[in-house]
Amino acid sequence: MAGTEPLRVALMNDFEVVVRGLQAMLEPFQHRVSVVELGAQSEVEQSVDVTLYDTFSEPQVDGDDFDEVLESDDPGAVVVYTWNVDPALVEIALAKGCRGYIGKTVSGAELVECLERVASGEVVVEPATSRVPAPEPHSPGDWPGRVEGLSAREAEIVTLITQGLTNNDIAMRTYLSINSVKTYIRTAYRKMGVTRRSQAVRWGLQHGLTPDTMTRELDDEASSQAGA
Repeated sequence: MAGTEPLRVALMNDFEVVVRGLQAMLEPFQHRVSVVELGAQSEVEQSVDVTLYDTFSEPQVDGDDFDEVLESDDPGAVVVYTWNVDPALVEIALAKGCRGYIGKTVSGAELVECLERVASGEVVVEPATSRVPAPEPHSPGDWPGRVEGLSAREAEIVTLITQGLTNNDIAMRTYLSINSVKTYIRTAYRKMGVTRRSQAVRWGLQHGLTPDTMTRELDDEASSQAGA
């Protein structure tokens, strides 16, 4: 990529802390990747080379809601960033037109390399042999509830509880077994100091585990900061 302009990338998730965490993870590689939009909604508003869709608390690629990302005016190549690397989801994503499906076990440098490969025309699935990861995979970036001690998976489960989903709904959304969902709930409740679902919902509302509504165009943000 030497001598070329950095890739223009949009980061999509319903939580600003998640997309800001991704932005921070990519920042050391800004000579290769330029984050030009942060979105907590389903449409990309700028012309970009790649849209990176983080599935934290979001519908998986088999849902109709995900199609709105693909149907944005100019999302570039859409890449899914997730720990749900079930082969069936990978197949659905590629069939819908995604150009990449990246597990959250990759490092920042590996993620940038994957984005560059996608932008050059490849279809990239990483890890190449998709498999269900360990119950709590390495999760770079950031997520709501992290400073309070919740792991990424626990935070996602509590986020979905806060949004009113049942355990069965959560299992379907996250591609986890119902027993795994219950285990994450128990460990999260201990860390949160709650024992009932109503208390967990209240805790989630108080600690920012509800979706944001924002879109930031980073070119404009940088210009306004420079003129301040």
